[in-house]
Amino acid sequence: KQWYQRRVAITAGIINGFAVPLKQEHRLFLFKVLIPLHKPRGIASYHAQLAYCIVQFVEKDPSLTEPTILGLLKLWPKTNSAKEVMLLGEFEEVLDIIEPAQFKKVIVPLFKMLAKAVSSPQFQVAERALYFWNNEYVMSLIEEHCRIIMPIMFPALYLISKDHWNQTIVALVYNVMKTFMEMN
Repeated sequence: KQWYQRRVAITAGIINGFAVPLKQEHRLFLFKVLIPLHKPRGIASYHAQLAYCIVQFVEKDPSLTEPTILGLLKLWPKTNSAKEVMLLGEFEEVLDIIEPAQFKKVIVPLFKMLAKAVSSPQFQVAERALYFWNNEYVMSLIEEHCRIIMPIMFPALYLISKDHWNQTIVALVYNVMKTFMEMN
């Protein structure tokens, strides 16, 4: 596990030095090596460095945002809540630097995943997904595209407000719903 951590940390330094525009082999490295590194169970030992690499690629070439997000969504874990929480954090890091034109391209698949995460019976997953609404830049993007996002999110939020077992999650959901209401 430390081997991965060291290699990914070294890779982050190398990516930092990549010239723009990125060469095709650098783009292939993102899609053939870095994104698949999200699959192993031991990702927790190197995830911070891996997320940093992903963000660097998206910063250097915003056109990589859509295929990167879609690639990560394909790897969304079904039974590993710790991994879900890590990926939610990574998605928020990418959203922190996303260009509005790129955000528009990933709204539907991204918010379908967020609706599922918010609906998770695992409270840490639901809580982490709901924290997206605490990010000012992400909120500005959500507000700009409220008419697309609200129909995706509202059914999940409404159900959670009625019967989620964790009261903290219910309170966070009420805050998100209130925010949506204020947008309209």
